[in-house]
Amino acid sequence: MEHLNKKEEICRKVAENFRYAGKITKMSPYGSGHINDTFMLTCELEDGSNKHYILQRMNDDIFRNPKELMENVVNVTTFLRKKIIAAGGDPERETLNIILTKDGANYLQDEAGDYWRSYVFIDDATCFDLVEKPEDFYNSAVAFGHFQQLLADYPAATLHETIKNFHNTVDRFHNFLKAVEEDVVGRAKDVQAEIEFVKAREADCHIICDALANGEIPLRVTHNDTKLNNVMIDNKTGKGLCVIDLDTVMPGSALYDYGDSIRFGASTAAEDEQNLDLVSCDMNLFEIYTKGYTEGCAGSLTEKEIRLMPMGAKLMTLECGMRFLTDHLQNDIYFKIHRENHNLDRARTQFKLVADMEAKWDQMNAIVEKYL
Repeated sequence: MEHLNKKEEICRKVAENFRYAGKITKMSPYGSGHINDTFMLTCELEDGSNKHYILQRMNDDIFRNPKELMENVVNVTTFLRKKIIAAGGDPERETLNIILTKDGANYLQDEAGDYWRSYVFIDDATCFDLVEKPEDFYNSAVAFGHFQQLLADYPAATLHETIKNFHNTVDRFHNFLKAVEEDVVGRAKDVQAEIEFVKAREADCHIICDALANGEIPLRVTHNDTKLNNVMIDNKTGKGLCVIDLDTVMPGSALYDYGDSIRFGASTAAEDEQNLDLVSCDMNLFEIYTKGYTEGCAGSLTEKEIRLMPMGAKLMTLECGMRFLTDHLQNDIYFKIHRENHNLDRARTQFKLVADMEAKWDQMNAIVEKYL
């Protein structure tokens, strides 16, 4: 094997504890993720061909209970595998496949206390970080919708919350108010317009939480990070093949997944764009994703959920802006910043997107109406 740096040397020692087919011949950092340390392993099989695997060090600063996280991943992928087989699909390519350790465990804790897990790598498929063409956005929508449809009868309440209150917008609002009140670095006086923007939308923060609590919409398995780069796109067909990165799979509302996709993918500008004139919600992309998601869900969503789709998009955008503003008020302790007032710029971008959605509210509802 080629020369390895210290981190890769640790990775090599860890890899020796997993049940890989063949001999490891190559190892290198992989992907653009910021949370876990990810490596691609190449193993040479007896017939001379190669098989690839992903090996990851899990970030237990963010995910405090790796055991519960992996229980979620194992249970959900096992459930998906059975569904895919029953539908005549390919379970080796259409869901993540976990590699066990030589002791039969689904993760490994090394001598330093770090947690590791491994998957079969899906060859001949690609993840895209940005929407390069509308078809990519549509295909990711179908894939995330299909993921939701396959898990529609999974007992969502049995899943662990890997990050507590992740999309609890009522809790997020209370945390925001606390940050305003404490004002630990004296920034509140300069962001009064942004603070009032959030306060004026307190009632919105209750809509999905209350609908879940009242049983108006069902508790579902949610992915909670439905960005384009968490779908493997088949290189031959161009279709969404497999939903990956299941670390934040938790109980919640399908509207969280749908809404965050719109927030991220239908915006005309980057998440931290400083020229707010460039920021809007593209109605063409909004419709493309809505069409793909409802098609992928294949009738598994309720009428109430579909009618709340515009609110899902608005609320996930408001929540994200609220989190950025909260972090700005708390002296940037959560999100990494690369310039002064970076989190404030991010918050303003999200709030402009919320305001644009509100201006297009009738249009958004009319689009959603087509897919009831």
